[in-house]
Amino acid sequence: MAVAASSVIALNSVSIFGDSSDRKFLPTRQWSPISCRIGSVHTKPCIGLQCRSRRSFTSSSVRAKRVEQASSEAAQEVEAPVAIVTGASRGIGKAVALALGKAGCKVLVNYVRSSKEAEAVSKEIESYGGQAVTFGGDVLKEANVDAMIKTALDAWGTVDILVNNAGITRDTLLMRMTKLQWQEVIDVNLTGAFLCTQAAAKVMMKKRKGKIINISSVAGLVGNLGQANYSAAKAGVIGLTKTVAREYASRNINEGMVNRQK
Repeated sequence: MAVAASSVIALNSVSIFGDSSDRKFLPTRQWSPISCRIGSVHTKPCIGLQCRSRRSFTSSSVRAKRVEQASSEAAQEVEAPVAIVTGASRGIGKAVALALGKAGCKVLVNYVRSSKEAEAVSKEIESYGGQAVTFGGDVLKEANVDAMIKTALDAWGTVDILVNNAGITRDTLLMRMTKLQWQEVIDVNLTGAFLCTQAAAKVMMKKRKGKIINISSVAGLVGNLGQANYSAAKAGVIGLTKTVAREYASRNINEGMVNRQK
């Protein structure tokens, strides 16, 4: 084909027109800016092998904008995760609560005695545009733990993240350590983590989703002079973390652990 075929699309001359020796050329017609005719086939001006009208490009652009807008609206409707951080009025707990607040989580700030510090943490989270509530309660008491979970549920309807950070020290050499000093540390640092994990997991299991993070210590791995109680409690937290991870993995509840340097 002399003009029309070469200007529109590369056709296979052998399959359409037969062998080249028998080829008969169709009479050339004048090119139209809107369409051209090759035999009985109508085509439109094309570039390469694709041919789209201005209307199709406009429709595609409108559809793309609508999809983008719908995705943006859906992202805004996603609820912010609800996090509980124990011992969050100061230290590592405060830093974790603030980090979660900055990340967009709704945070329950747990404390035992430092109410003013806990309120300050909540206000700082709210200054970022987040949401926070404070709850005063000792995690070694089962009733307090249940009330803490209920506070989060009443405020936001769920619990997505639990950070077991609450802990105390009663340091002294083993030969001088009283049973009370031993038991207090075991109760808060280990039993408290157990009670909070058990209570939060009940909520997470129903929706088959959740994350539990335990703050442990290298003392639980290597021991530390004058900290037999603390080292034993943190070693227990490590074992607790590994066991809970195995038990709740099938429920899509992730158990993690962070070892502090002391």
